[in-house]
Amino acid sequence: MGRYLGPKHKKCRRLGVKICDSANCPMLKRNYPPGVHGVKGRNKLTGYGEQLAQKQMAKAIYGIMERQFNKYYVEAIRQSGDASENLMRQLELRLDNVIYRLGFAMTRAQARQFASHGLFTVNDTRVDVPSYQLRPGDVVGLRQRARRSAAFATVNERLKTVQAPSWLSMDSSALQGKVLDRPALKETQLLFDIKTIIEFYSK
Repeated sequence: MGRYLGPKHKKCRRLGVKICDSANCPMLKRNYPPGVHGVKGRNKLTGYGEQLAQKQMAKAIYGIMERQFNKYYVEAIRQSGDASENLMRQLELRLDNVIYRLGFAMTRAQARQFASHGLFTVNDTRVDVPSYQLRPGDVVGLRQRARRSAAFATVNERLKTVQAPSWLSMDSSALQGKVLDRPALKETQLLFDIKTIIEFYSK
């Protein structure tokens, strides 16, 4: 699947929310859209515009392009239960997102790179697909050869400062984490309204 390669901070300013993980995001100082007309402020969005903005925000946060995001929606409404919950679980249970949630990576973009380079295993099997869908019981571990990499030189110290969500457990000594359960929408802090996204696609 493709991924966005343009300026990340521009997306933060366009959406009006700091979606990147950088401490130096321009959004913190220039809280208005990019461009010569951005300083005039933000126009009030229509109902459709707000729904579109929420969808674009979710795509930017998880680094997903439209085609793949639409597939997640189709699968979410096909499954039984609440479509919003189903969509959120597909996003959160991506391998790259779990790597990020466990604390192995500082950003989701970095986690995606780690996953695509095959630096992690799922149930002791090397996986190099960032969008790989994990299930309860799956164990995600850092490969032995990757532990010697400079990228993970301080991973043990970093893991001490990370609080994994309740649906994940982390064994920092073994450098592996486990999916304990499917994430619940009420326990997941999202910057966007996922129900609004379902409404956008259902029209």
